[in-house]
Amino acid sequence: MLNNDVLRSLRYTLDVNDAQLAEIIRLSGKEIELETLEALLKKEDEDGFVACDDELMAHFLDGLVYFKRGKDDSRPAQPFELPVTNNMVLKKLRVAFELKEDDMHAIMHSVDCPVSKPEMSALFRKFGHSNYRTCGDQFLRNFLKGLTLRVRG
Repeated sequence: MLNNDVLRSLRYTLDVNDAQLAEIIRLSGKEIELETLEALLKKEDEDGFVACDDELMAHFLDGLVYFKRGKDDSRPAQPFELPVTNNMVLKKLRVAFELKEDDMHAIMHSVDCPVSKPEMSALFRKFGHSNYRTCGDQFLRNFLKGLTLRVRG
């Protein structure tokens, strides 16, 4: 799934404007201009569209965790994992929104996409683990849709 799609979807989920979205990114230590952010939020077929790179997406996801849960200055910042995969997006969202396993299942069930416990846990395994499963674009889209329903009501 394109990073731009994730960014647009989460902006809608959080119900924030461009300035607030830029502030979320700044929480992770990355400065971004509002004009650049506006270009990132455009759809691919619109004039002025700019693709969101993995580094910016990683900053946004970390900023989202800080925005939702607060920043613990007593602990060193975690290094960025690149490239940003759907699995990483899912992990960061689980942390940011403080979702437990039951919450994750409820979110998927709310969009008529029930997932078994082993299937769900396989998405959070480390790459290379024998039970690791890659998170597909459709799964992430459904999760974002369910998360929006949960957050916005």
